[in-house]
Amino acid sequence: MFKFETVEHDSIFTRLDFRTKLVMIVVITIIAFVWESPITGGLLTLSVAAACLLAGIRLQYLGLVLKIMVPFYIFLLITMGFFNINQVKTLISQATSIPLEQLKLTILLSIPKTWFWVGGASMSLEGIIYALNIIFKTLTMILVIPLAIFTTDINQMVVGMVRAKIPYKIVFIFSSTLRFFPLLLEEIETIIEAQRLRGIALEKMGLIRKVKVYSTVAVPLILNAMTKSQKLEIVLQSKAFSGSSKRTYLHESLLGKNDYLTITFFIVLLILVMFFYFIFGVGKFTWLIYS
Repeated sequence: MFKFETVEHDSIFTRLDFRTKLVMIVVITIIAFVWESPITGGLLTLSVAAACLLAGIRLQYLGLVLKIMVPFYIFLLITMGFFNINQVKTLISQATSIPLEQLKLTILLSIPKTWFWVGGASMSLEGIIYALNIIFKTLTMILVIPLAIFTTDINQMVVGMVRAKIPYKIVFIFSSTLRFFPLLLEEIETIIEAQRLRGIALEKMGLIRKVKVYSTVAVPLILNAMTKSQKLEIVLQSKAFSGSSKRTYLHESLLGKNDYLTITFFIVLLILVMFFYFIFGVGKFTWLIYS
């Protein structure tokens, strides 16, 4: 089951300061948004996935992410392939200077006009290519977050975010969420295990019945979460929590040589990506695909 955790594998990512990883997240996210080509987007996704494996993030986690996102991606391919016509034509027209009215998309599949509601719709190759780019964008942003969070101790994360001038109240909410989330998952497992002990065989149930059983977990889970949040509020009030960042910290956050080199690398990478994108068209929708 998915959970926030610190990887045990020692790598270059575990030795970096969290501020450096914040720069990495921002730069990779900007690049993912800028690139419109599934070729460059796919290479970026593969690079981030390889970095996750290098950092010690389990392959099972990556597989779980794909398993969860597959239904959304299938829906995306279908909708973009059939209905994303004007936007695709606009991107192609901007890159090739071909008037919109003269552009014709590559049709892969056509639905008979006699079909109800969707009759006459056509799936285009360009729409599929655009959908693939969106898929790679989302995967990149999904994978870069655990690459930073899973390789950083929560205490170091808090100090690093404070040193980055992020308001302490936001930092506290973020860190509390990371600590609170695994507790909720443990409670879900406890509730489901209690249902199994009462004779409910989830493995033998169909999808609809299984959804109904899992929906019953929501009520006790919400009640327990509210109880814990109330206790946390009482503890914070008793300790006169003010949300001020002017306090002492047990852990320290220092930028080392590797941090400065990594920050420089990502800044230079962003500049190069923008230069080649706007000057040579590298990463645009039509790059190496449409001529």
